[in-house]
Amino acid sequence: MIVHLIDGTYELFRHFYGLRRAGNAKGSRFGAVAGVLNTVLQMISEGATHVGVATDHVIESFRNELWAGYKTGEGVDPALLAQFWPLEDALRAMGVAVWAMVDLEADDALASAARIASHDSRVRKICIWTPDKDLAQCVRGDRIVQVDRRSKAVRDAAGVRAKFGVDPEFIPDYLALVGDAADGYPGIRGIGAKGAASLVTRYGSIADFPPEVLGNHRAMALLFKDLATLRTDARLYDSVDELQWRGPTAEFTSICERLGISDVARRASAKLNA
Repeated sequence: MIVHLIDGTYELFRHFYGLRRAGNAKGSRFGAVAGVLNTVLQMISEGATHVGVATDHVIESFRNELWAGYKTGEGVDPALLAQFWPLEDALRAMGVAVWAMVDLEADDALASAARIASHDSRVRKICIWTPDKDLAQCVRGDRIVQVDRRSKAVRDAAGVRAKFGVDPEFIPDYLALVGDAADGYPGIRGIGAKGAASLVTRYGSIADFPPEVLGNHRAMALLFKDLATLRTDARLYDSVDELQWRGPTAEFTSICERLGISDVARRASAKLNA
């Protein structure tokens, strides 16, 4: 079987701003929710049987306590924030496993879900659907891969090395050095992508760098690595069988009607009966 793990936060942002760019901002208040639901249904129509979606129920996480500049919900369009909870409710009613994260982030949920699925010998491949470079650290060989919906790229371990210049397990070290503007930490001044890849290739983990390499910036680099390291110990589910899509629940139609996206409910029913 193939397990599909979807970054619901990314998908919600993608559809929200996609509608804005298309000039459909005056459409349904929950147009981005409909977009994500249709994306999942499209995957199911293409053969996906085991699906899980992770969302940032709360934008802030434990990482905000580690680094004051870490990303928050400040500046996010309120119309977008207002669609997170309805999305989670609609996905559950559609019969999809949802992990709405509070203390951890959606990325941590995806990493944890991938780890759990990897322990099941029935799982042939695990696809993590997000372009987020943080998730590259979860890639293992060609069994756990990262899929970028925009570019259609499927990135295995060789693909991660080709893109970043380091093996997947060293992505946190790489990001600690170059920084991640989206997450709000700057990296180490004077070290760019090529320099970071060269250092990691030469020395491995930041903890193993000779003291003189980073000097007074060593502690900061280790902090940034902690920020970049995804947690994999979230207890999300016990068996991949819990991720199998068996169709929408009885509440799905009424939820869609309340959100003004009844066409999604009709499409879900059609997929179940196809």
